[in-house]
Amino acid sequence: MAAVSEKQITKALKKIKDPASGKDIVALGMIDGLVIRDGNVGFSIEVAPERGPALEPMRKAAEDAVLAIRGVVSVTAVLTAQRTDAGPPPGPQAAAPQQPAPQPRNAMAPGIKAIVAVASGKGGVGKSTTTANLALALAAGGSRVGILDADVFGPSMPRMLGITGQPTAHDNILSPMENYGLKVMSMGFLVEEDTPMIWRGPMVMGALEQMLRDVEWGELDVLLVDMPPGTGDAQLTMAQKVPLAGAIIVSTPQDIALLDARRGLNMFRKVEVPVLGIIENMSTFVCPNCGHETHIFSHGGARQEAEKLGIDFLGEIPLDIEIRETSDSGHPIVVSNSGSAHAKAYMAIAEQITAKLASGSHSRAAPKILVE
Repeated sequence: MAAVSEKQITKALKKIKDPASGKDIVALGMIDGLVIRDGNVGFSIEVAPERGPALEPMRKAAEDAVLAIRGVVSVTAVLTAQRTDAGPPPGPQAAAPQQPAPQPRNAMAPGIKAIVAVASGKGGVGKSTTTANLALALAAGGSRVGILDADVFGPSMPRMLGITGQPTAHDNILSPMENYGLKVMSMGFLVEEDTPMIWRGPMVMGALEQMLRDVEWGELDVLLVDMPPGTGDAQLTMAQKVPLAGAIIVSTPQDIALLDARRGLNMFRKVEVPVLGIIENMSTFVCPNCGHETHIFSHGGARQEAEKLGIDFLGEIPLDIEIRETSDSGHPIVVSNSGSAHAKAYMAIAEQITAKLASGSHSRAAPKILVE
C-alpha cells in the first residue's frame, strides 16, 4: 500500500469550502497539526468559537474527503476554537462561557458503565504503571475493562501493555487494540514513539473527545483513563465532556508530590468529580539482598493526606525493580507474576474500586464548569 503524503491530503482538503467566505479551508490557513502514520491521519480545523457548532458538517466533509484517499485507513479531524476577540480572558471572579446542557451518562460511549480517571499532580510518580496494573487487576476480578491513554504528549500504554501495530477502522470508527483481555486506545498507536506532539490545548481536547467517541469500545464495566500529569486541558475536558464515575489520585509519599497531588484532587472536587481515593506509590523499598526496608521517598504521607482531606486511602505499592522491569517489557506484574505480593496489592485496590463503583456513585451527569 502506497504511503499517504501531506500533498495528497492538502489537495483533498482544498475541495472543502468555508461556508462563510466560500474559500477553501487550506487557503484560509484553517488546517493545523497534521499527523500521518501508516494511513492514520489526524488534523485540526481552526474556527472562531461562536462558529463551532454550525461547522460540524464542514468538519465531517473534511474527514470524508481525506478518507477517500487511497491508502488512508482512518481520519480524525477536530474543530478547535481559537479566540478572535482582543479582550482579556475572563478574570478570576468571572464565570466561564455558558456550557452545553448536561449530557446523558456516557453519551459519547454508551456501552461503558463507568469511566474512571487515574491522575497525579506531577509526573514521575508511576501513574501509568499503576493504571496498567489496576486495569489488569480489575479484569482478573471479572470486569470488562478498557484503558484510554489520555496522555497525548507522552503515551506509554502501547509499551507497557506490549501492544504494537495500528488500529483498524470501519466507517471512520476505530477498533481498539487489545492485549491481556484489555481494550486500549492511545495516541501512541497513531504516531511514532519518538514523534513530539506539538499541539495546543483545543487540539488535545478534540483528540480526547474523538478517542472516546469514535472508538468501538463495545460493552465495558470500567474504562480507566490514564491522565497526563497536572490540572490542565485534558483533565478539564474529561470532567466537562464525560460524566466520570470518579478519579483516583496516585502520589509518592514525599511532601512535594503530595502538594501537587492535593492540587489535582482539589481540581476534581472543583468540577464535582468524586474522588474514589488516593494510592501511595513507591511507598517502601525492600533490599532484595538483605531484606532491609528503606523509605526512599518517605512513607505514609499519602495516608495522612487522605485522612486530612477526608478521602479514602486505597493502599500502598512498593518501589520494586520487578514492577519497573515488567512494565518496561510489556508484561505488567499483575499478569507476569500474579501470585506476588505486589500483584496482590494491586488486586486489593481493584477490589475497593469495584465496590465503590457498584455503590452507584457514578450515575452523575456531566457537570458545567464555572471559574470562580
